[in-house]
Amino acid sequence: MKIRVLGCHGAKLSNHRTCGFLINGSVLLDAGTICSSLTLSEQGKIRYVLISHIHADHIKDLTFLSENLIEEKRRRPVVIISLGKILAGLQRNLFNNQIWPDFTKLPNSRNPVFRLKAIREGQTIKIDGLEVKAFRVNHIIPCAGFLIREKNSSILYSGDTYRTDKLWKAAAKEPHLKAAMIETSFPNALEDLAVRSKHLTPNLLVQEFSKIGKPRLPLYVYHLKPLYLKRIGHELKQLKVENLTVLKDGQIFKV
Repeated sequence: MKIRVLGCHGAKLSNHRTCGFLINGSVLLDAGTICSSLTLSEQGKIRYVLISHIHADHIKDLTFLSENLIEEKRRRPVVIISLGKILAGLQRNLFNNQIWPDFTKLPNSRNPVFRLKAIREGQTIKIDGLEVKAFRVNHIIPCAGFLIREKNSSILYSGDTYRTDKLWKAAAKEPHLKAAMIETSFPNALEDLAVRSKHLTPNLLVQEFSKIGKPRLPLYVYHLKPLYLKRIGHELKQLKVENLTVLKDGQIFKV
């Protein structure tokens, strides 16, 4: 499984992009960054988008992707996948003809740019050679984390979360788990803000990661707020987690 980091931050500053990860060239994991990182040809190869939740830093480039794909030759609808409540929020709050035109019906309802596909928690779906499961995590709005498997290799993606359990329990039982991508948004000194906004700090991260029960599992940390990059980075080093990597925009890794 090849994962290209289009953007991996929890906010946007110059040279820091919001969250979007491209799997095997055709499946997007969140959509905070797409169009500023992919050529038009690369955008045309996207077939599926997995959405963790509808905060702007995870969905904003769906707007511009819709414009770029509307006249794509031999186009078929891009399928946006998540839990039902999350997709209902996406339809109600983004594709509502007020914030943005409803590209689930444009250019026409027979062949729109996007189709929405709701899945049940824990249900396995197959898309482009991947098996995907979604689990509710603990954020201030409905949010999903994902377990994504290709053949004998799986990766966990936390979405935005505070203390949670279902996702970690599922990961602990996953025999082919090769890596975990887990958010960390604030430094330890801002734990009160992290608690109120339902995010993790380095101290909270290590507690949550330990629930998986696989201490040597490669851990890729993302969603750092650019204002606190140095502080969070320093605190992550102090954790002495064996295989911890802070993701960077433009990075490519395989699991």
